[in-house]
Amino acid sequence: MSKPDASQPARPLRQALVGAVAMALLAAPGAVAAKVYTLYAGSYTDGASKGIYAWRFDSADGSLAPLGLQAQAVQPAHIWTAPNGKYLYAVNWEQPGWISAFAVDRRTAKLTLLNRVSSEGDKPNQIVVDPSGRIAVTVNYRSGSIAAFRIQRDGRLSNAFFVERHNPASVAPSGPVAKVHGAIFTKDGRYMFVADLGFDRVYSYRVDAARAAIVPLDPAYVALHAQSGPRRLQLSADDRFLYVNHETDAEVSVFAVDAGKLTEIQTIATLPAGTTVKTMTSEIVIDPTGRFLYVANRGPDDIAVFAVDKASGRLAARGNVPSGGATPRNLRIDPTGQYLLCGNENGGTITVFRIDSRSGALTLTPHTGRIDTPGGLYFLPGE
Repeated sequence: MSKPDASQPARPLRQALVGAVAMALLAAPGAVAAKVYTLYAGSYTDGASKGIYAWRFDSADGSLAPLGLQAQAVQPAHIWTAPNGKYLYAVNWEQPGWISAFAVDRRTAKLTLLNRVSSEGDKPNQIVVDPSGRIAVTVNYRSGSIAAFRIQRDGRLSNAFFVERHNPASVAPSGPVAKVHGAIFTKDGRYMFVADLGFDRVYSYRVDAARAAIVPLDPAYVALHAQSGPRRLQLSADDRFLYVNHETDAEVSVFAVDAGKLTEIQTIATLPAGTTVKTMTSEIVIDPTGRFLYVANRGPDDIAVFAVDKASGRLAARGNVPSGGATPRNLRIDPTGQYLLCGNENGGTITVFRIDSRSGALTLTPHTGRIDTPGGLYFLPGE
């Protein structure tokens, strides 16, 4: 009879130890079971990029496995997926602009074009889908307009059912010009907020996705200080606070939200005091717990880290971390909340940072996605 291997615990003990370790990991603050997701990235196609690319992202270690080009498209600068994961939508950053709908093969990540419709403006630079998956909204930077589209049962887009132009014919050539840059829905889908970089305003709308109705609130907007340049928006986990990064002066405004109406409660810089490097912020994201917020700074090429007071909504600066590339344009947090990914437009990379679950601090991992001039990033659960 062979003797048991004294160097290894008996099998029942080994199983118990493995189970105990697994339970401990799951019980750790911020720990989430590892999963594999599909990461899509749009791109600017003036150079080597040809459209929308994909990677398999493993949340166990933050690694990226390239899947290559999934759909050839012209200037798919920003992308978004439907809540059911069956469809992906992209702006075509052209003049005049378009938006495209794609069917998603969840197994292979391949994208198949369904249709393409006018964005009802020039240079659309963001598209978002409401939480119900019934409507999509795009913002047209160059023409200062927003447009909304029904999402059909087969994922195709209707022509626009709502168009609002912030640039009236009476605007003087020497005066401010609307440059609509970002939109976001509340998690219940009842309200939408839109940032106008040119007019230094954030607009509020009441939304009824089932009836395909969008109505401006009264008052229609709140004004930020002159030449602030509000660009993109994020909401707290409970929709009580709205965060808006300023492109022009590298700040973030915090608003209290009450039935769609906004009251500014804080403005905070995205750079340390005394910084002299010229900067323009690009993207803003908040982690799933609502405890940490991040803003990308182009110029110093870094990411500002903030702690969020969930009771008051106010931000506290926690430092800046190099983005790992040139011109950080887009940020995205993975579905597990463990990693922040940064698309460095002029660096040709997507860098991956580990998020400290206790402090929100970012640590650059060795994992990198290679892509010429990356645009918007979006995760989709894998099969």
